[in-house]
Amino acid sequence: MQACDWERVAEIYTQGIESGISTFNTKCPDYASWDAGHTANCRFVYEEEGVIEGWIAVSPTSARCVYKGCVEMSVYVDVSRQRKGIGEKLVRKLIEEAPKAGYWSIYSVIISLNTASIALHKKCGFREIGYRERVAIDRFGQWQNTTLMELRF
Repeated sequence: MQACDWERVAEIYTQGIESGISTFNTKCPDYASWDAGHTANCRFVYEEEGVIEGWIAVSPTSARCVYKGCVEMSVYVDVSRQRKGIGEKLVRKLIEEAPKAGYWSIYSVIISLNTASIALHKKCGFREIGYRERVAIDRFGQWQNTTLMELRF
């Protein structure tokens, strides 16, 4: 993923916001804000015929140096292209590249209603390590749970 990909990446992220089950964020940040919150490495897009159909990136889980190998993953696929294996290809690419970047743990926090994302993570070798009950009120005013998943190398 490069800065020039941001417009399309932001479109896909906005679809996730609108779905109500992909993120608790209510608006898409500008590129500078998004870039500051994500690592410079392990950012990938999936393209078909020159069109970005999905993306994946990681964020640090902590600023403390002892946790430098632990990152949190975000993966999004265009709604019209979901259930076609794109998410799996992106996650498997991240799994391949993350250890090369010095990461030993990929963590994911998934809104529990997002059963497709949970299934994708399990298919790619993540294990459920817990859940947080009634952790956030979504933009519709409903309490939501999150499922915590992790892959260790």
